[in-house]
Amino acid sequence: MINNIAEIKDDILMSIKDIESVEQLQTIRVKYLGRSGILTNLLKDLKNVNPQDRPLYGKLLNDTQRFIEQNIDTVMEKLLSRDKLLREKSESIDVSFSKITAKRGALHPLTKVKNEIINIFIGLGFSVEEGPEIEYTKYNFELLNIAADHPARAFADSFYITNDIMLRTQTSGIQARVMEKQTPPIKIVCPGKVYRPDADATHSPMFQQIEGLYVDKSVSLADLKYTLELFAKEFFDKDTKVRFRPSYFPFTEPSVEVDLSCAMCHGKGCFLCKNTGWLELLGAGVVNPIVLENCGIDSTVYSGYAFGIGIERATMVKYGIPDMRLLFENDIRMLEQFK
Repeated sequence: MINNIAEIKDDILMSIKDIESVEQLQTIRVKYLGRSGILTNLLKDLKNVNPQDRPLYGKLLNDTQRFIEQNIDTVMEKLLSRDKLLREKSESIDVSFSKITAKRGALHPLTKVKNEIINIFIGLGFSVEEGPEIEYTKYNFELLNIAADHPARAFADSFYITNDIMLRTQTSGIQARVMEKQTPPIKIVCPGKVYRPDADATHSPMFQQIEGLYVDKSVSLADLKYTLELFAKEFFDKDTKVRFRPSYFPFTEPSVEVDLSCAMCHGKGCFLCKNTGWLELLGAGVVNPIVLENCGIDSTVYSGYAFGIGIERATMVKYGIPDMRLLFENDIRMLEQFK
C-alpha cells in the first residue's frame, strides 16, 4: 500500500503539471477524491489492513489526501486568476473608439393620434371605456338595431367564431354594454381595435376606432355639431370647418357623414382632398330611440348622440398619408418623421 500511495503522489503531480482548464482540474479531483475515487477506495480498504499497521497507513492516506487537495487548490487559483485576466481584457472598453449613438425611439403615429383624440374628448368631459375584442353578436349587432338580414351581418363581411360570437366590427358594443348597466347621463369615448375582411390602400382587416356616446335629457343634433366642431378645431386648427351630410346608420336617426375642410389646403383643393376641399372623417348621428330602449333606457326621457372616428383615417388626414398600408409596414424612414 505504501508503494501505491507514493505512485498516487507522483501521478497527481504529473496530471496537474500541464493542466489547461478548470474543468480538466475538476475531473482530476473527482478521479482521486470523488466518492469512487482512487484515494477514497484506499480509505475504504483500510478496514482490511492488519490492526497493528492500520494507524500508520491511516496517517499516510490522510497526508496524501491533504497533499492532493493542496496541489489541486494551488493550480486552481492560478487557473482562476488567468481566466479573470483574460475576461477583463476581453471586456475592457477602448475609450479611443468613436461613441456609439443610440437612436431615440418615438410613439407610432397611430398611437400619437389616438392619445391626442382621447385627450381632447377627456377635456370635453368624456370618460374612457373599454371592452372585449371578441364580442357577442347581441352587443355588436342586435342591441344596436342592426337586423339579421343587414349586409354587415353576413358571414363574408365579418369574422365569426361561432354563430353568436365574433371579432367585433365596431366599438359600439362597448356603448351598448355601458347603457345596459348605467343610468344616464352617459358621456363616454370607446377606443379599440376592430376587425373587418377588407384590405386595400384605405382599408385594413384590423384597424382602430374611437366611438363616442352622450346620453342625457334633451341632447340634440345641435349638441353633436357643437362637440365635433370643437374637436376639429383642436385636432387640426382653429380655421377647420365642419360639414354634415345626410346618411343612414341603423343605430342613429337622423344620421350624418361628417366632413372637415382639408387640413392640407384649407379648402382650396389638393391631391389629398382630390381637389374638393373636403375630407370625410367620421359618421355620427342622434341615437336611435330603438337602441336606447333595447339597452333599457327610456327614450321618452333621454336622447343622445354618437359618433365614430377611424384612427387610421384620422392619421392619414392629419398628416397627409395617401396609403393606409404605410402605417403598418413600420418603415423606419417613414416613422422617423413623427419624432
